[in-house]
Parts: sequence; C-alpha cells; structure tokens
Amino acid sequence: MADTMTEILQTSIPYNPLAPHRLPGIQPLAPEEWLRFDDGFAAQMRHRERLLRQRREAVLQLSKAAEPAAQELLDHVLAARYGADPATPSVLRPDGRRVTLDRKDPLGSLGCIAQQDFCLLERPEGAEEHVMTGAILCFPASWTLAEKIMKPLLAIHGPVRAYDAGLAARVQRLFDGVQVGRPLWRFNALWYADAELHQPRTEADPRPTSTPQTQHFLRSELQSLYRLPESRAVVFSIHTRVLRRQDVLAQWGAEAEA
Repeated sequence: MADTMTEILQTSIPYNPLAPHRLPGIQPLAPEEWLRFDDGFAAQMRHRERLLRQRREAVLQLSKAAEPAAQELLDHVLAARYGADPATPSVLRPDGRRVTLDRKDPLGSLGCIAQQDFCLLERPEGAEEHVMTGAILCFPASWTLAEKIMKPLLAIHGPVRAYDAGLAARVQRLFDGVQVGRPLWRFNALWYADAELHQPRTEADPRPTSTPQTQHFLRSELQSLYRLPESRAVVFSIHTRVLRRQDVLAQWGAEAEA
C-alpha cells in the first residue's frame, strides 16, 4: 500500500490504454522509442530521488552477478537518451537538473536520470526460465521487489491468475527470442483509487478492485523488453503514466468505460 501521497498526473497518453489485446500483447518497438520522456518527467524524477534517499532498499536490489549487466544498461541509457559515452561524469536532465553519475552504483544512477523503472532478467546456464537479478523499481504497481528478486518468471507472476503454464511458456519464448536492436513492448491498464506512483503490496495483501472508489485514476505501464548485447541480459523497462478518469474519457471516449 502507498505510504505517501504524491499526485503526479499526465493529461494524455500516446496509445489507447483500454484497447482490447490478448496476453501477452507484445508488439515491435522502434529502437528510438525505447526510452521516452513525457510531461510528468520532472515531478516523477523528484519522487524517484526522494524514494532512493528514503527507501533505497525497497526500490533497488542488485545481485553481484548482475553488476556487469547493470553497468551495460547504464551505458545504453546514457547513449540512447543523452548522447553520452560511458566516461561522462554527469548529465543534464530535461528538467534542467545536472546529475553526477556514480559508476559504482549503476542502478542508483539510472534511477536519477531515466523516467523508467528497470528490471534485469538473466537466464542462468541450465535454467528453464529467466531470473530477476536486479532492479530499480520506484513505482511498483501492487507488488514488492523484495518478494520477486532472484525468482524466475513463473514465480514472479504467481499471483496473476491469467499467468498459467501456457502463457508462461509463451513469455519465456519471448525472453529467449528478443533480439539486440529489436525491442518489444506491451501495455497494461489498471484502475486505482489514488494517483500515488509508489504502490508496493505484498502477495498476501492484494489491491482492492472493481468498486467505484477504486476507479478514480487510470494507471498504465508501457513495458518493454530490450536485449543487452554483451551480457545478453533482458531489460524489462516500465514507463508509468497516471491519468484522471475524466482525462482518459476526454481522449479515448466511450472506449475508456469498458
């Protein structure tokens, strides 16, 4: 459950979040669209920095084995969004704040320069599934990093009713098949009672749904899969938008009432 109330809202969304789609709903993503900034960037980044200061262990976990992948991810984000090389000591964010980079803390640095959350998933030799080996997760949508870190995909999605053996096999094939330079994306759409972005919940404490009081805000995540070429880790990135119900209706009309 959210432990703060920080209302950070977008007023529009670049895709129809209520369009019906069959799980897992994966589509190709143009490489230049992998990381986006939007009108919520400045406020989201302030919230991310606050969470990293106050709740670092809750929002950042990295196994020793995943450190090379985390360093590689930082390099890719610097190149893709800032046109910077790995030796860059600092970057100027779109909101005008200059951020000093700490190469010893790659996920912490990422949390201060990118609007997205990032989960690293790697497939150990001989394993049947990818395992979450690290993450910077400031804005969880009703799950907790502590319950998911170092678990394989099927265990991570245990509470998701639709995530049966058939869907699990399809998702694992996607993780195995995503290619360097050819990212994939999907979206979800969830109604929430409030606009707080930091919404951790344990598996034993599911989010209440399906009442008028829980449907004031639409939370939609643009989720992408991106293959790192050297470590071969798969990056699961999450770009979260939260809109008032009336703004979703104004943009997408009756489709948002489904």
